[in-house]
Amino acid sequence: MPRGLALGLSGLVVLGLVVIASLGLGAVAIPGRQVASILWSAMGGAAGAGNDVPSSMQESVLLAIRLPRVLLGGLIGATLAISGAAIQGIFRNPLADPALIGVSAGAATATALMIVVAPWFGVEGVVSQTWGLPLAGFVGGAVTTLVVVRLARREGGTVVTTMLLAGIAINALAGAATGFLVFLADDAQLRDITFWSLGSLANTTWPKVLAVLPLIGLCLIQLPRCAASLNALLLGEDEARLLGVDVEKLKRRVVLLSAMGVGAAVSVSGVIGFVGLVVPHLMRLAAGADHRILLPNAAIYGAISLLVADLLSRILAAPAELPIGTVTAAVGAPVFLWMLLRRGGGWS
Repeated sequence: MPRGLALGLSGLVVLGLVVIASLGLGAVAIPGRQVASILWSAMGGAAGAGNDVPSSMQESVLLAIRLPRVLLGGLIGATLAISGAAIQGIFRNPLADPALIGVSAGAATATALMIVVAPWFGVEGVVSQTWGLPLAGFVGGAVTTLVVVRLARREGGTVVTTMLLAGIAINALAGAATGFLVFLADDAQLRDITFWSLGSLANTTWPKVLAVLPLIGLCLIQLPRCAASLNALLLGEDEARLLGVDVEKLKRRVVLLSAMGVGAAVSVSGVIGFVGLVVPHLMRLAAGADHRILLPNAAIYGAISLLVADLLSRILAAPAELPIGTVTAAVGAPVFLWMLLRRGGGWS
């Protein structure tokens, strides 16, 4: 069996186990048999008997809280990782990630703006939290990405190096704007900004899942269709053009699809770092640079990584909950340093 296929099948098995653990573990424990019974009953099957009969609390917790949270977490992890793998292909740099195109910084600035400014217009509380913050995060990420792409345009083409530098500059500007909004915020607003900037899947609801599902789904479906062109781009832009690849169209497509998926993800979860950087690079080391294999495996293991991080965030400090970005950073930063050292970028 090819190594990439074996890696993908193993990942699907691990993903299934992680999903079951995420649904069952927490402040309200739900054994695996009862998880299966609740899900089977929700799909129209007959209820279990004896020890398989769950309590009404267990059923409510699983269907209304944990199931949308696990589904959203898996989708976000897959989106961050597959977008990271595609962005690395465009930049031809395994240490690139979606943050380079400004989507996360733009979303953070727009969300901070909504938190600080919304009360001035009487829009706060439930209304702002329900649709205001996700909408602001998505719009902010989309706007900054479009600005970066526009700045990188030169004589009808997109210069990848300029896109990288423009992304760094826009990230810095967005960070400065966010810092100014933090200065203006009161204590409650500052707490909300800090909590959002660290990332969390708390307060996930079915409406949030359904709101971002079309955008995330489009990203997950369309990016793998760019795999063959990304493989050609590994040879260089001129060589890819000789092979019939519309390089400029490919760059725009990958950047916009990644921005759309990551922007939708960040809008409901906050900023979650390192998943889009570390997972694709590890998959590249494990399965090779063929994007036909790399992109699906990155999505699978991105979902696993984020669900494991979310599970740890819920159980390490129970009954409190750690920000999920703290967990991904605590694990991702050492792995990132290891990658730098492995590439010969360490201290000498």
